Amino acid sequence: MRWDNLGENPANPSTPADLSLFGADAVATRSFDAPEFRGVTFHEVRARSILNRVPGASRMPFEWTVNPYRGCTHACVYCFARKSHAYLDLDTGLGFDSQIVVKVNAPELLARQLASARWQGAHIAVGTNVDCYQRAEGRYGLMPGILTALRDRANPFSILTKGTLILRDLELLTQAARVTEVGVSVSVGFTDRELWRTVEPGAPSPQSRLDTVRALVRNGIECGVLMAPVVPFLSDRPEQLRATVRAVAEAGASSVTPLVLHLRPGAREWFAEWLGRHHPGLVRRYERMYADGAYAPTWYQRRITRQVHDFAAEFGIGPAGRGGTRRTAAPEEPEEPDAAAAPEQLTFL
Repeated sequence: MRWDNLGENPANPSTPADLSLFGADAVATRSFDAPEFRGVTFHEVRARSILNRVPGASRMPFEWTVNPYRGCTHACVYCFARKSHAYLDLDTGLGFDSQIVVKVNAPELLARQLASARWQGAHIAVGTNVDCYQRAEGRYGLMPGILTALRDRANPFSILTKGTLILRDLELLTQAARVTEVGVSVSVGFTDRELWRTVEPGAPSPQSRLDTVRALVRNGIECGVLMAPVVPFLSDRPEQLRATVRAVAEAGASSVTPLVLHLRPGAREWFAEWLGRHHPGLVRRYERMYADGAYAPTWYQRRITRQVHDFAAEFGIGPAGRGGTRRTAAPEEPEEPDAAAAPEQLTFL
């Protein structure tokens, strides 16, 4: 693993850009017989900075992000963040699903950085690179400390997740919402269970995620749904879109925002392999649709957006507005490697 190239993002002014990290001999390996994480390796690192600045050219409506993990056991075949594993010389396919980097000092590091006189209290988007409530969070429990740091500084933030584990932190979210702007978005691209089983094999089911939306709303936490991704030729028929929007509305979501599948390098190759195995008849259609790059043609994106908005109006909800829920959209580019120190690797056999 290219641990020595985990240098700090030079766009982040909070830490030096030329920090020397550690050599390969600093990596220790421990093996555990843990059935719930069989086949997963955790690389524990001590990050030098946890606040990541979004590049100025990005179209995202937030400037700062916090991501306590890299890699994700949700194993979504389309995940745009797969490319970030290549920065560490890790595989963007199975490696992304099973080699999880854990920034074990994230809570105390965030608390320290928020207390800095240089920090101006900008909105922070949490979990926009990989899911901050993936299964690893059940083991490491980093989010309660992160939420506590944000609450104690009354720092506005938003969270994007597919993870039902967010309900564990409901009380902290409620406390934070009393003192600052809190936005939560749950990602539910479709309600087709068969599609979910193959394209998002490690993620909670769409119904479980909608139940999470329902529970958040019932407890006073406004929650929007990022309808992502809409998968061309597999979840984009009008009746499918309508069924998803209806389920989102019935869960009590405050908004629904569609996002058509985009296939960046790293994800593109892994998705193409999945498509060839499960839907070989669609391979040529995808090659044509994504011939010009990572994004579906503009006309197609506009058509999906218009249809979803029409269905949302039918069921009494709308697209995300200018508030916190809109801020949880995925960043334009995968997060660059951040500085870390003394990694410890845990392998679950």
